[in-house]
This record gives sequence, C-alpha cells and structure tokens, in this order.
Amino acid sequence: MRLSALPAALLASLIRTAQADHASDLKSISLRTHSIQQPYLDSDMQSRWFDFGGDTIVRTDSYIRLTSDLPSQTGWLFSRVPLTATNWEVEVEFKISGKNQLYGDGFAMWVTKQRGQMGEVFGSTDKFEGLGIFVDTYKNNRPGVVFPYVMAMYGDGHKSYNKNDDGKDGELAGCSARGIRHASVPTKMRLTYVQDKQLKLDLQYREEDEWQSCFEVDNPPQIPNIAYLGFSAETGELSDNHDIISVSTKNLYNSPATSTNRAGAGKGRSVKSHVVKEGGSWTWFFTKIFLFFIAIGGGYVGYTAYRAKSKSHRF
Repeated sequence: MRLSALPAALLASLIRTAQADHASDLKSISLRTHSIQQPYLDSDMQSRWFDFGGDTIVRTDSYIRLTSDLPSQTGWLFSRVPLTATNWEVEVEFKISGKNQLYGDGFAMWVTKQRGQMGEVFGSTDKFEGLGIFVDTYKNNRPGVVFPYVMAMYGDGHKSYNKNDDGKDGELAGCSARGIRHASVPTKMRLTYVQDKQLKLDLQYREEDEWQSCFEVDNPPQIPNIAYLGFSAETGELSDNHDIISVSTKNLYNSPATSTNRAGAGKGRSVKSHVVKEGGSWTWFFTKIFLFFIAIGGGYVGYTAYRAKSKSHRF
C-alpha cells in the first residue's frame, strides 16, 4: 500500500483554486496518483483533508477518483483530523460511471476509528469500528433486492462484512437506488447524525434539488467519539469510475426535533414558521378584543359621567 499525504494548504484546491506554488510537492506524489490538485471542500474542512492512497487520482479542480474504470483497483481518501461534533451532517457529491454494461463493485463513506487502511470492504479495512455507508453496484447474492443498493452497517470492531450476501447479515438500514449510476443529474448523499436520536440518509439522483429518503434510524448505535471521515472504492473483474466531487460538513447545534425537520428538505422549517405565525395571530386577535372592550367600557363610563353632570346643571 502506498500512502500519500496532501498538505493542508494544498487542500484549498477542493475549494476551486489551483496553487502553482505547490508544484514541488506534487512531484513527490506517487506516479499512481497522477496529477494532484484539489476537488471542492468547504472551508471548515480545509484543516482536516486529506490523506489518500492506493489507486486514487486527484484531478485538477474537478474530482478525486478513488478507482478508475479498470479491473482490480483500490483507492481511499481519509481525513487527518477526527470529527469532534456530537451532532453533524455530511453532504457528498459523487459520480459513478463507466463504459461497460457490467460494472462494479462500489464505494463507501466511512465514519470510523480506523483510517487510511486498505482492505477488502470496498477498498477499506474489515472489522471496522464505527459507521460504513456502502453504495454497492454489483449484486452477489441478495434475492429480491434491486441494485445498486445503498446500506449502512455499524461495526463494533469484531463483526465482518460478508461479501457473499452483500452485507445482509450486518445491515443496519438501506434502500435500492436504481439509476444512481450514470444519473442525468448530480448524484449526492446527505448523512445526518444526532447522537442517540437519529441517523438519516437522503439521496439525490432522480431530479436536481429533489431528495429521496433512503432510511431513517431512531436511537442509532453510538459512533465513536474519535472517528475519521473517509471514502474508499474497489473494482474486481468488473469496474467503474468512482469519483468524489465535493464534500461539505456542518455541526448541528439545534435540538434533535429541529434537526429532523431540517433534514426533510425545508418542510419542517415552513411548518415551524407557520405555527409561530399562527400563534402570533391569535395573540393579536385577543389583544384587539381586549382593547375593544376597554374602549366600550371607557365610553360607557364617560357617557354616564356626562349624563350625571347634565342633570346636576338642570337643578
């Protein structure tokens, strides 16, 4: 296994800039990685990204290719610094493509204690500790399941991923995603984690800006406090390009209920806003009623006083 490290400054390429002053650093990269500039990363992640290895290629201002459309390739990409937030959201744009009618095997997103270890599970290590999200494009033995298939597996450091049944015995949750390969719109996944409350995965591959819920798990297993974000992919006799185009992360500071609504593509925000507006309307309504009766009472008191004064002048 070959290990190559991207300097933190070099990672600014994942933010749409190419930096020529790192030419000397690029020359020292393994030839297997070809030219190295940066895909797109949010500014919060510049200090975290990336170490990479295997057959990973980083193309200038375009993508990180974990595997090319060639047989027997393995590539990985991992953050240098662990995630420290309790509640977080990760959104990834990726692309799976190739020239062949038969293709495989798939790629994975990891939030695990282990990092940068080549292995047999979509290019990374087996018996991992933490969370793996697998985009599996080749069906081994899952009768009745439509592939590509996206699934989550929680690893306790001892349980193995079983390739023979496509991970069925270790599946935490999952969904079929036919059309995610060679999609006509940008393909994305959005993973939301609220400790002890929620693990939710949404996918975009049918229509742009239209998210489909893949799964939602209440009271999910706890992800290790020290866990690294990473990606890996592998090909066998069948192959595909597996590209990471952009990654953005954010801490979720809201309550779990608010986070759940937020993951619902804006619906929760509009409902919440409606409730607040409705509550304010009723308060104003009762305030007006109250002021109305005060005005009536004041008028009555004034009229009574006027009548009493008029009578006193008559006598």
